[in-house]
Formats: sequence, structure tokens, C-alpha cells
Amino acid sequence: MINANFVIKPTWEHPQSVEAFTTTRLGGVSELPFNELNLGMNAGDDPERVLQNRMLLKSLIPADPVWLKQVHGNNVSTPVSRLAQDQGPFEADAAVTNRANEVLAILTADCMPVIFTSKRGDVVGAAHAGWRGLSSGVLENTVREMRSLSPGLTAQEISVWMGPAIGPDAFEVGEDVREAFQSQGEAMIQKAFIPLQNAPGKYLANLYLLAEARLQSLGIGNIEGGGFCTFTDSTRFFSYRRDGVTGRFASFIWISST
Repeated sequence: MINANFVIKPTWEHPQSVEAFTTTRLGGVSELPFNELNLGMNAGDDPERVLQNRMLLKSLIPADPVWLKQVHGNNVSTPVSRLAQDQGPFEADAAVTNRANEVLAILTADCMPVIFTSKRGDVVGAAHAGWRGLSSGVLENTVREMRSLSPGLTAQEISVWMGPAIGPDAFEVGEDVREAFQSQGEAMIQKAFIPLQNAPGKYLANLYLLAEARLQSLGIGNIEGGGFCTFTDSTRFFSYRRDGVTGRFASFIWISST
């Protein structure tokens, strides 16, 4: 059983029927360098320890999660596409559901987990938003699939929480990343990419700002979260940029039937 103090509960506008949390690296059985609660099966950890860690989640969620095979893309797993495949992991970087107690899960270790809910609580979503997925529209695609599952749903009726990701003072990127976001306009580019002194073509990128701008462009105003940094907070979070070989924590969201 995971200590409730070892998980992060989002502070955001959401209906009582929607449950969500993000794990930290605390409370599991994995050993260095995956200590402790590594939930990523493909990170290089002992699979048996990962399975034990996933079992520890049983007391916190109503069903086994919908695990994704994340590929830094923009595809969204839906209830219909999951039925067609029969069993996971499902190759996608986001998922949506309108089914009670179907637990969506996103694994991260610097990329941004983003969770969504309608104000009515009839549809939820979760996305893996690294810079590749973010620049190629994974958030926009998630919102589109949510609206497909809830006819009449407007952007103003969607709330979003941005979970722990690498912070704007630690995310060093090159010109290729900056160019991937050119469609967001020069004003946003200048805010989100701060040139590094004495390092031509290198920038500090703000994933939270880039994601918020894309969500706002869709008409979504209820956006919370941000303010974390997986790179600097080694006590709570795994970070691929910091450690190279490391575990993965997870963000979960579902519609409760109770």
C-alpha cells in the first residue's frame, strides 16, 4: 500500500466524481538507480519489482490502469480504439474515456503529464506532453477526442492540470526545439525560450508556458498546475535529463462510479 503522503493530489477545478493523483518516486521496492516507486516497465528496472510497485497502487485506484506505449507522438487512445486492440499497452501518448472506473495513466520523468476533465465529469483525458508531442498537437488531439465522447462539450467546460515536469530553469534545448514551436508566434517564442549566454543556439525552454498557450488558444481558461521541476527535485521525482538511467512516475485520472 502506498502512503497517501507519497502522492500529489492536483489542486484544480473538478467535479467530485473525478479522481486524480500523481505518484512520486517514494514508497516502492525498486533499487538504485530506480529507487523507489518506479512504475515504468521499459526503464531498465527488474520487471518483477515494477510489477510489485504497480501492485502497491491497488489501494488507490479502482481498476488496473490503461497503460500506454508512449512514443512522443500525438495519437490518442479512445475506448473504441482500445476495444479494437483488445489489450494493452496501447501505442499512444494520450488517452480519453467516458467510462466509470477506467483509469487513465501517463508515465513521465521530465515530460509533462497533463490531465483533463469536463465540468460535468462525464469525460476525462490524460496526455504525455514532451516537447515533440506538445509541438505536434497532442493536447489539441486530446481535447478533440474528449469532445467526440461528450457531444456539445465546449472548451470553456474543460479544466486542465499540468503535472510535474522539467522546469524552465533546467530545460536546456537547441534551435530544433525552438523551431518546432514557431507556429505559436514570435511573441510566445520569445517568452518561452530564453537564450543561454555564451551558448549560441541554446535556450532554456518553458514547457508549462508553451502548454498553457496552446490550451488557451483552444479556448480553455481553467488551467492549473505547473511550478514543479523534476530535474531539481530529486527527492520526489525521477528525471531522465538529470540521471540518464532512471525510473518513471505516473499520473492517473478516472471517473468514479461511487
